[in-house]
Amino acid sequence: MAGRYEIRFAGSGGQGVILAAVITGEAASIYEEGLHVVQSQSYGPEARGGKSKAEVVISTEPIDYPKAIKPNLQVILTQQAAEEYAGETLPGGRIIYDDFFVTSFPQVDANVYYLPIIRTAREKIGKEIVTNMVALGAVARVLELEKIAKPESIKKAILGKVPQGTKQLNSQAFDEGYELFKNSVHL
Repeated sequence: MAGRYEIRFAGSGGQGVILAAVITGEAASIYEEGLHVVQSQSYGPEARGGKSKAEVVISTEPIDYPKAIKPNLQVILTQQAAEEYAGETLPGGRIIYDDFFVTSFPQVDANVYYLPIIRTAREKIGKEIVTNMVALGAVARVLELEKIAKPESIKKAILGKVPQGTKQLNSQAFDEGYELFKNSVHL
C-alpha cells in the first residue's frame, strides 16, 4: 500500500456502521505494521433509525486530514445513504451496496457490488444484528486485495470487541461476508 486509502460505512443508526469502522481502524492500527489510521463518525439526531456514517482513513504517511474526501471503498446499507454518498466515491474505487434496502443507485465511476448483506445476516446467520459483521467480511476481502490488511487482522479486532457469548456468531457472520465478496463480480 502506498499513500492514503479511505473507507466509508454508511447506513442508518442501529446497523452497526460505527462499530464496523472502529473495528476496521483497530485492525489496521493494531494488527498491521507501519500504518497510520484515523476513524471518525457522524449520525443523525435520532441515532437509531437516523442516518449514520463512519469513516476510516488508512495511510502509510501521517494523516493531515481525518475525514474521507473521496472514499476508495464505500459500504452503503440504505437507499438514503446511496443517494447522499455514492457520488463521492473515488473514480475507479469500489462501492458495496446492500441489495435489500438499496434498490436503485446513482451512476458513478466505480466498481459496484450488489451484495445480500442484510439477507445473509437474517437468513444464513439468523440475526440481523450481525449485518455489520457480514459487511466487515466483505471489507476484509477488499483490504486483502488492496494489500492493506489481512482478514485475520480484522477478525482479531472483531473478537476483541464483541461480547464473550457472541464471538462464534460474529465470526460466522464475518466469514459469510468474506465469501460473499470473494465470490462476487462487480456490475
